[in-house]
This record gives sequence, C-alpha cells and structure tokens, in this order.
Amino acid sequence: MDLLQKLESELEEFKTEYAKFGRGNKTAGTRARKYLQNIKSVAQELRASIQGTKKEESTKSETTA
Repeated sequence: MDLLQKLESELEEFKTEYAKFGRGNKTAGTRARKYLQNIKSVAQELRASIQGTKKEESTKSETTA
C-alpha cells in the first residue's frame, strides 16, 4: 500500500471513530487518538519520501549541469 493510500485509510478510520466519540462512545475517543498518531507517523514518512525525491532530483540536475 503506498503512503498516500495509507494516509487516506487512516483518515477514514479516524473520521469513523471520531463520529462515534461525538455520540458519546468514550472508548472511540481512544481509538480516534490512536488513528491520529498513525496519521502523524504516515505523514512523517510521506514528508521524508518527498524530501528524498527532491534531493535526488537536485543531485541529478547538478550532475548533468
């Protein structure tokens, strides 16, 4: 599963649990927080991937210049 799909999946799960929490299900709040932590982790991975790609591209352009 690619990182963007994983991020979208975690966000959907968070929305579901947050809605349950809004209706008074307190344990859903714990699960919602867990999904938020997962979203944070996946976002960090995605940021690192983007940064790595940018560095690779700049290295290629410097080499060919």
